[in-house]
Amino acid sequence: MKRAVVLLSGGLDSATAAAQAMADGYDLIALSFRYGQRHERELIAAKVIAGHLGITQHFIIDVNLSQWGGSSLTDVQQTLPQDGVESGEIPSTYVPGRNTVFISLALSLAEAQDAEAIYLGINAVDYSGYPDCRPEYLEAFQKLASLSSKVGVEGKPIMLKAPLVMDSKVDIVKRAVALNVPIPQTWSCYAGGDTPCGKCDSCRIRDQALIEAGYPEWVSHP
Repeated sequence: MKRAVVLLSGGLDSATAAAQAMADGYDLIALSFRYGQRHERELIAAKVIAGHLGITQHFIIDVNLSQWGGSSLTDVQQTLPQDGVESGEIPSTYVPGRNTVFISLALSLAEAQDAEAIYLGINAVDYSGYPDCRPEYLEAFQKLASLSSKVGVEGKPIMLKAPLVMDSKVDIVKRAVALNVPIPQTWSCYAGGDTPCGKCDSCRIRDQALIEAGYPEWVSHP
């Protein structure tokens, strides 16, 4: 059976990407990161999602990006955004180099484990406008992946797949439902705790999409 690595954060998007990979016929290896984020609640969710999907190989790697700061997701001295951002503005939740680091490690894992693809839950339509979530970023990284690996040089590059990259959040919710993703068990909130805060930008965007998609019973309840 063909194999793929999926970057599994525990959030709605990564869980949906994982379920899509399975629907595409891949046997999955999950990769999650303890990168110095404010909390590990999302890693608990990642383990639950991996179990739900029957993923038996799940690596959790320590890469402490909080040591040099630069993001409100890794620096508790910064305030988490709750009011959205202006168009064209990259919010404080952007973590410098995060996806570049994560995908690089995923490429190493994929090549070592004879996986032919890496599934990513990144999205360019969400409010954030993160530079490392754009189609042109993926296109450039695909070229690097082809040049930087033995399998790429031999003509069988590991393919980067981002099935949600141009989906709206409502589209993602609908896709997740169709793929039987356990949405209530995913974690998108920027804050930790036992329940989502319902106030941060991530919660608000997720909740609005759930309501618009017809699933108000799954919204955050602080």
